[in-house]
Amino acid sequence: MARDYYGILGVDREATEQEIKKAYRKLARKYHPDVNPSEEAAEKFAEISLAQEVLLDPKKRSIVDRGGDPMDQAAGGMGGGFGGGLGDIFEAFFGGGGQTRQPRSRVQPGNDALLRTTVTLAEAYSGVKQTVAVDTAVVCDKCHGTGSETESKPVTCDYCHGTGSVEEVQQSFLGNVMTTRDCPKCRGYGEIITDPCRQCAGDGRVRATRDLTVNIPAGIASGMRIRMAGQGEVGHGGGPAGDLYVEVQTEPHPYFLRDGNDLLLRLNVPMYDAALGTEIAVENLAGGETLIEVPAGTQPGDAITLRGEGMPQIRTDRFGDLVAQVQVVVPTDLSAKERDALRDLREGSADNTEVHTEDGPAHEGFFSRMRDRFRR
Repeated sequence: MARDYYGILGVDREATEQEIKKAYRKLARKYHPDVNPSEEAAEKFAEISLAQEVLLDPKKRSIVDRGGDPMDQAAGGMGGGFGGGLGDIFEAFFGGGGQTRQPRSRVQPGNDALLRTTVTLAEAYSGVKQTVAVDTAVVCDKCHGTGSETESKPVTCDYCHGTGSVEEVQQSFLGNVMTTRDCPKCRGYGEIITDPCRQCAGDGRVRATRDLTVNIPAGIASGMRIRMAGQGEVGHGGGPAGDLYVEVQTEPHPYFLRDGNDLLLRLNVPMYDAALGTEIAVENLAGGETLIEVPAGTQPGDAITLRGEGMPQIRTDRFGDLVAQVQVVVPTDLSAKERDALRDLREGSADNTEVHTEDGPAHEGFFSRMRDRFRR
C-alpha cells in the first residue's frame, strides 16, 4: 500500500510548498534525534524527512497524487514502466546494475526567479532606475547557510553509513527484487546535521523580501527581460543563487502608439489648415516639444514622417521615426459668417465634385490608401 505522505506531515493534498516546509519544521523540532533520542522518534524523523522530500519534488508528488508511491521503485516499474530507463531496470532486478549510487551534495545551486514591472512610455524612451521588491530564498542569516545552529559540520549518517541510499528486498512474481532508494534518515545526503538551525530547520536558507534597483535601459520594449546575475533563489544548503529576470511591460500612452522603434501619432487637422498648411507643436517623450509641419494641400490619411524622432534603439545611438497620420476634420457647427466664407470659396473654386472611376488617374492612390486604412 502506498504511503500517505500528506498524512505523515499533516497537510492536505492542496498544500503549497511553503505549507509543506512549515509542517516539516514543526515536526522536526519534535522528533529530531537531538531533541528526542528514542528509536521511535528516529523512525518518525526519517519518515517526515522522506515525506518532505517526496512532496517537494513535482515528479514524485505527481506519482503520489495518482495513488502511487514514488519511493517504491519495484511497484512503480511493474505498474507502468521504468521511468528512469534501462539503468532502473538493472537496478531493480540485479541490485543496482553494477553501479554505486553516490550521496547527493547538501549544497545545491538555486533556481532562477522572475518578476514583472511596469514603466511608462516616457520612461522606456529615456531609461529609468526602478526599485522593485523581490521575494526569494536567501541565505539564513543565523546559520549562514550551514543549516546548523552552532555552524558545526554534519556527521556521517548512521543509517546508511554515508552512502546516501539503502537497499531493500521486496517480493514479486519474479522472486526477490533488490531495490535501492534514498536513505529516509539523511534524505540521500549521506550525512546529518545534528543541531539543525531553528530558523531554517537545517535548510540553510529562508524566504525574505528585499529591495533591488533595476537599471531599465532606454528603448526597452514590452516583453523584454533584464537579467540580474546571482539575484535569484539561493540553493539548498546556502548554495549559489540563480539569476533574477525582470520582465518589463509598457503602459499605453495617451496619443503615441509604438511600432517597433517608430512612434505613430494621429493628428486631427481642420480642413482649412490642411488646405493652407500649418504647424502643430506636440509634447514629446523627452518632455519638450516636437514641431510637426503640415504642408498646404494635405489630404486625409496622408502621413508625415519625422526621421529620428521615434524611440531609441536599445543600446545603440540610433532612433526610429515619428509618423503622424493626418485626419482632416470637417466642421459640423458653422456660424453664418463661416458659411458665407465657405460659399464664396466654393463659388470661386475651379474644382468640381466627381466620381472616381476604375481607370481614373487618382484611382490607384485613393483605393490603396483605403485598403491600408482598413488593414490597420
